[in-house]
Amino acid sequence: MFQRFRRTRLNNHLRALVRETSVSVDDFIYPLFVRFGKGIKTEVASMPGVFQMSIDEVLKECEELKKLGIFSIILFGIPDVKDSIGSDALCEHGIIASSVKAIKEAHPDMFVVTDLCFCEYTDHGHCGIIDEVNETVNNDATLEISAQQAIVHAKAGADMIAPSGMMDGIIETLREALDGSGYENLPIMSYSTKFASGYYGPFRDVAESTPSFGDRSSYQMDPANRREAINESISDEAQGADILMVKPALAYLDIVREIKDNTSLPMAVYNVSGEYAMLKFAGMNNLIDYDRVVMETMIAFKRAGADIIISYHAKEVAKMLQKGKR
Repeated sequence: MFQRFRRTRLNNHLRALVRETSVSVDDFIYPLFVRFGKGIKTEVASMPGVFQMSIDEVLKECEELKKLGIFSIILFGIPDVKDSIGSDALCEHGIIASSVKAIKEAHPDMFVVTDLCFCEYTDHGHCGIIDEVNETVNNDATLEISAQQAIVHAKAGADMIAPSGMMDGIIETLREALDGSGYENLPIMSYSTKFASGYYGPFRDVAESTPSFGDRSSYQMDPANRREAINESISDEAQGADILMVKPALAYLDIVREIKDNTSLPMAVYNVSGEYAMLKFAGMNNLIDYDRVVMETMIAFKRAGADIIISYHAKEVAKMLQKGKR
């Protein structure tokens, strides 16, 4: 009885001092989806609170984020025209390049990460050039255009490149291309362990990137493979990645912890669209204490070993932290 009383009393007075895991607004990168036009801010039905925005609206969003203490974003582009090789992603006047330039001009203190992939830019919705014989992505051909895309992002002013296509050899290819063009100090955050997951559904709505045929299981990770998942990240570290990532996050916390225990690099998790939507709709229907469950989820990511959390909840968490909810 005495020990239980004493423990309760210590919790009341010393909880902040003895807490093993904490969440800070500095942990977060907030995803933004940008397209050409003006005055566009279209909410996505499957992701309440998430929007497709034109560049002018993104600039306003950056102002709001900074007021909340969030200074890191990751950009996803939605081009006006898609083709078989994702040409907009290779253009210095494309949606991502144009967005980065505008953001860095208006908000030079914003840390801008660019997602490097082709699924949003291709008319078939896959992450690179299609090998029509095998009806899957041609890895080597995709590496070539990925290097071009990285240089476009670097020239536009990106602060970090985040390749998400899970192509074999992508980190080495990008590192060589960036170094050879004078961007030796531009970091790469690798989607090093990205699973072929069912949790991505709402993202494909907002990014308009649903594959027109097949799926991405030939180049993304089998959710059943633990050892292969760890090896994928360790391989990217050897190729020169600066930050490793596990995507999705919630169903793969065991993988996050095992990779963290096997690397000295910072670890990121992507709290993906399906994870966000589940909590969002559960909260809207009063099935859970929304704020409490969101914060508990963020603590779980940090406890598993994440240093960085990419999350659509980031603005909400920032507001919770301002109110003292931990």
